[in-house]
Order: sequence, then C-alpha cells, then structure tokens
Amino acid sequence: MSGGTGGSAHGGKGAAAQRTGGLKGTSLAVDLLIDDPATRIVVCCGSGGVGKTTTAAAIGLRAAERGRKVVVLTIDPARRLAQSMGLTELDNTPRVVKGVNGDGELQAMMLDMKRTFDEVVLAHAEPERARAIMENPFYQSLSAGFAGTQEYMAMEKLGQLRAADEWDLIVVDTPPSRSALDFLDAPNRLGSFLDGRLIRVLTAPAKVGGRSAMKFLNVGMGLLTGTLGKIFGAQLLTDVQTFVSAMDSMFGGFRERADRTYQLLKAPGTAFLVVAAPERDALREAAYFVDRLEADRMPLAGLVLNRVHGSGAPQLTAARALAAAEALEENGSETASPEAELLAAGLLRLHAERMQIMARERRTRDRFVSVYPDVPIVEVAALPGDVHDLDGLRAIGDRLSATTAG
Repeated sequence: MSGGTGGSAHGGKGAAAQRTGGLKGTSLAVDLLIDDPATRIVVCCGSGGVGKTTTAAAIGLRAAERGRKVVVLTIDPARRLAQSMGLTELDNTPRVVKGVNGDGELQAMMLDMKRTFDEVVLAHAEPERARAIMENPFYQSLSAGFAGTQEYMAMEKLGQLRAADEWDLIVVDTPPSRSALDFLDAPNRLGSFLDGRLIRVLTAPAKVGGRSAMKFLNVGMGLLTGTLGKIFGAQLLTDVQTFVSAMDSMFGGFRERADRTYQLLKAPGTAFLVVAAPERDALREAAYFVDRLEADRMPLAGLVLNRVHGSGAPQLTAARALAAAEALEENGSETASPEAELLAAGLLRLHAERMQIMARERRTRDRFVSVYPDVPIVEVAALPGDVHDLDGLRAIGDRLSATTAG
C-alpha cells in the first residue's frame, strides 16, 4: 500500500496469509502527507479516548506552520480543542487561531448540528417555506438529535467547506464510534429515511391530481393515518406530514449532496488517518476501521499509534531492574543510607513496570502489524502531561513527524 493520499488500503484480514514482510511495518511520513499540495482533506477517525481530537488539532497546526491555510473541523463535543488553541469557544463558524508561526494560517470550528441543518434549509428553500420547516416541531426534533443527524451534518459541513475552496487543507475530527465509521453510513441512513416509503405515503395526497382520485386515496389514507396516529400519536403524525410536505422539494438534494461528499472522501486528495492507542481494545477498533475503509475503497494513509510509552534506559530490562530492587531491599548497600536504598528500590520497580508496559504495547502492536503489515504506522510518544496549549500541540506534531515505526 502507498502512504499517499490516493493509496488503497490492505487486502483485509482474509489476505493476511498472502502478505509478506516482518513485524517492522512501514513508517507513516506525516510531513510528506500534509506538505503535498494535492492533499486537501485529512480525516482522523478512531474510537473515543485515543487522542483523536488532539491529533487532528496537532496536524492542523503543523500544516499551518509549514505554510498551508488550514481549517480544523471537530465533531467531538469536548472543549479541549478550543482550549488548546487558545480560543474561548468553538462554533459553526471557522475562527482564526492566533499564535501560529510561519506564513500559514489555522482556523478551527466545532460542528453545530442544528445550525448546519438550518443552513441547508435556508440555502435550498424559499424564505416562507424555510420558516415553516424550521418552526415545525418534528424538524426541531430531527435537527437536534435524530439518530445519524450529527454524522450526516458533519458530511454536509465538510462538503460546504470544500465547496468554498478557501483553505488548502481541511482536517476533520470525526465522531467517536464503536461500529466503525458511522459517519460514512449516516448520509445514506438519513437519505433513506427522507426518501422512504412511509415518508412518500404521507405526502401522496398532495401529489395526486383529480377530485375522484383524491377522494379514493383519502379513504385509504384515513385508514393508514388512523392506525399510525394510534401508534405514534395524532399530533406527531400531523407534525410529520406538515414537515414532509414542506421538505418535499429538498429530499433529492439531501441524497445528491450526501453522494457528492461521499465521492469526495474517496477521491484523490483525501487521506484517512486511523488513530489508536497501543492497547488491545483500541487496536481491535482500529482493525475495524481499516477493514471498513478497505471495503469502501477509501484512501487510508496510515495508523497513528498514540501515547506510546518509552524509557530513557531501555537497556535495563524489567527482570534486571526487579532483581536489583530485591537485592537492595534484602541486602542493602554499604554506601547508601536506608532512605536512599528505599528510594532506589522504588525507582527500579517503577522502571520495571514501565518496561513491562512497553513490552505489552510492543506485542499488541506487532499483532496488528502481522495482520496489516502494509498499513504505514507512526508512533507518537506519550507526553508527561495533558495538552492544553499550542506548545503542547507542537510537541505532538513533532512526534507525529518522526518516522520511527518499527
């Protein structure tokens, strides 16, 4: 596989036996990716709690400080991204991040699901109809929290940003998802709902010509809506019918824009980065993402293995450190005080624990590489503290730029 923006992913788990290569893996060159002017969209995906939002922000900052005009779109409701960029808040409008070095520019924004939905309505409906839609109770519920709406609006906003063509690079921080890339499925799910048989049935009376045909249809509709009213409630059904009638002219546009953005994600110039921690569950999730990207023929650039532990004394093995600690505790030292002996033994045990963590992370990583040896990887060393400013993001960016996988 290529680590470029248009490379295909691996051959899936079923092809693992046919692959060649050891456990070293391929290094992911993040700087080459973000420096390439052909790279226009970087999508960071992964499960929750693996540092995906921070990774997206760090990539955006590094690309900006290397001369590109960048916007970072986050869908994560946490406020860490805003805080680390020195912004009091993020909203649906890109805001310039101050303190960026170099000739580039960095902007950041957080998806406002309802506002984005409102923007779509205002852009594609006449003012009077738009007002009727946005005042409809069913629309208000749909735009605020209907299943899949957040993911659909993330795709909608990405399409808007790309169409504006104001930025060299768009970095997307996707919603955390257990079921692997729900945001790729959401447009189709929402489009299927809006184009679905039930929705069409509810709009049928408005589309049938002729008084006799309408009278005949209304008998059937009366039976249907009476049944549905008992199930869902008469007021809800009325709200849905009003909503559907007002939205009817926009249904095709939802599907069309969703398909357009979906194709944009598959096109050259887009690169997916899967973010994971060096833990069994997190890398199992990463495997789901890699497989799904391959199945959908999405351009996978590689894996960011975040928060990898290291040691300043890797030559001192866990076994040797534990043996030295036990020797100090049992026999003491002729030159050190009891307090110093106790401290030294404690430090040796801490070092042994760190080496055991490193060994466990390496085994977990090697299992992933044995199945996906052609997925480029970059390991990001764990920072001693949380990222809360631009310097912290720069430190992450420096670690991302290192090609030390193996």
